[in-house]
Amino acid sequence: MRPSRAAGLLLGVLADLAFGDPRRFHPVAGFGRLAAALETRSWADDRRRGALHTAALVGAVAGAGAIVERCARGPAGTVVVTAAATWTVLGGRSLVGEGAALGRELTAGDLAAARRRLPSLCGRDPSTLDAPGMARAGVESLAENTSDAVVAPLFWGAVAGVPGLLGYRAVNTLDAMIGHRSARHERFGWAAARLDDAANLVPARVAALLFAGLAPVVGGSPRAAVRVWRRDARAHPSPNAGPVEAAAAGALGLRLGGTTAYPYGVQERPLLGDGRPPAVPDLLRAARLSRAVGIAAALLTAAGAAARRTPGSRWTRQGSGAGPGAQGPPGVSSRPERASRSAARSPARSRPPRRCSSSRRTK
Repeated sequence: MRPSRAAGLLLGVLADLAFGDPRRFHPVAGFGRLAAALETRSWADDRRRGALHTAALVGAVAGAGAIVERCARGPAGTVVVTAAATWTVLGGRSLVGEGAALGRELTAGDLAAARRRLPSLCGRDPSTLDAPGMARAGVESLAENTSDAVVAPLFWGAVAGVPGLLGYRAVNTLDAMIGHRSARHERFGWAAARLDDAANLVPARVAALLFAGLAPVVGGSPRAAVRVWRRDARAHPSPNAGPVEAAAAGALGLRLGGTTAYPYGVQERPLLGDGRPPAVPDLLRAARLSRAVGIAAALLTAAGAAARRTPGSRWTRQGSGAGPGAQGPPGVSSRPERASRSAARSPARSRPPRRCSSSRRTK
């Protein structure tokens, strides 16, 4: 059993809910600056060079997480390093706060302030968007980034501890930086985009299930959310954003998709859902649903982490029937190994751009 990892994940979630992103010296922002500096030396219009760039950065971050976790002393140390890593990589409070603030600015008619805020949510070109367009961008970003910035890091934290947390955040940050279809990153960012697709394959479906199951929080129907997910998700260009955005559209009773403008070009997205287009008040509904999904994901992944067995736990259970001193076979420890691995988080101030359907496969 791995209660230390579970406790660390929950404490990290509570720290995120209480404090949000660090205002200064955010580790993920530092990673983004390092990645950008390395790109100036390693860039070439070549997939192999991009793969080496991605592997070096992700491997270094995950390796550092493994060292930190191994150096943690006892269950208390595991809880502390896991909690710190979880807080570092999560972006739940900042995401919900930015979405709600965008809704308030649009409600007040302050389009200039809303356009300044939108890049903190997604990579779209705010100069081309009116209030409904920014509302739609915000709702779609809240859905996708709830998966990327909350559900997925918690999933990998439960599975692989500190290295999983930090490694996932490195992958997702690189995807946001180089994984889109710009002329510069079409080939160089290919590996980062594909690795991000693989890392989000399971967490995105978990997030979609949570969006559907929690639809009543915003007056929606779980059955409608699942129906839209099954019907529309495959039309989306991203294998992972599709299920999440479709389930969110069904849960909120909205229709997402349509013309989507990025600094590097305009795309026509498939329509997801049967309802009306998003309006400004829907930003607050989407933020409320995002928060509920994040809390549910924290409880689910902590429970999963606590229930996982370590390599020696089977023998420990078999021997326990013989009394307190029972031991497993020679060479097999009767004590579960320490477990935990931590992470990286989504930036707040001076952080790499959020995805908002800006990655290569998504966009």
